[in-house]
Amino acid sequence: MTTFLDDMQCFLLDMDGTFFLGDELLPGALDFMDYLDKNGLDYLFLTNNSSKHAGLYAEKIRKLGFDVPEEKIFTSGAATTIYLQKQKPGAKVYLVGTKALQDEFERSGFKLTNENPDFVVLGFDTSLTYEKLITFCDLVREGKPYIATHPDINCPVPNGFIPDIGSFMALIEASTGRKPDVIIGKPNVHIVDAVVQKTGFPKSQIAMIGDRLYTDIAMGMAGIKTILVLSGETKREDLKGSPFQPDLVANNLGDILKRWVK
Repeated sequence: MTTFLDDMQCFLLDMDGTFFLGDELLPGALDFMDYLDKNGLDYLFLTNNSSKHAGLYAEKIRKLGFDVPEEKIFTSGAATTIYLQKQKPGAKVYLVGTKALQDEFERSGFKLTNENPDFVVLGFDTSLTYEKLITFCDLVREGKPYIATHPDINCPVPNGFIPDIGSFMALIEASTGRKPDVIIGKPNVHIVDAVVQKTGFPKSQIAMIGDRLYTDIAMGMAGIKTILVLSGETKREDLKGSPFQPDLVANNLGDILKRWVK
């Protein structure tokens, strides 16, 4: 029934709602990772959140009990640097983003400036100021190429939600009349292309595992397999009428393993 799993060489794992929930690992998470390791299969933890760098996510996962190397965490911010390196290595960028995202761009060889940049990049900036917004909107009005790291409207937090980059995009569009020219993160093809470049695996050997239909499962439109876990946001009844249908539905990572291993 799930024979496509045997053809997969790299699994992309969403984190919150898929691998862990809050500060606890979800059922079967460690067993699933152990199976990948013993069978020589690759993986990446994949997140749209561009406000943190890979090291911060790796630290959290290690505290929860899985010793993950930092290079196995892939953020929409990192994917954006890969996309821009293809466009113009060492470009001048006006970046609205946290210190962690700024560091990531500088390590990738970009010059951060508000003086005649080649690109303006909108990240999930939890240190956002009105001054940053004014400068960003001015540059967007000038016609500078406008890139967004991901499309999420809200970011889940322990007590609910906080505005994410999609909310910032709506504000910028209302002020300037422009939407981003390119959005990188899930479910867009650009983040899949970046994964292909990073891992070396073709799309036909990559599967996304996640709990959100409109980001994780929508990545199927980019040409990869998708697996929905019901351990987070999505309930089985949400599948009815959704334009995004997974190749497999499982209760959690442990359930995937039970269906896969004979």
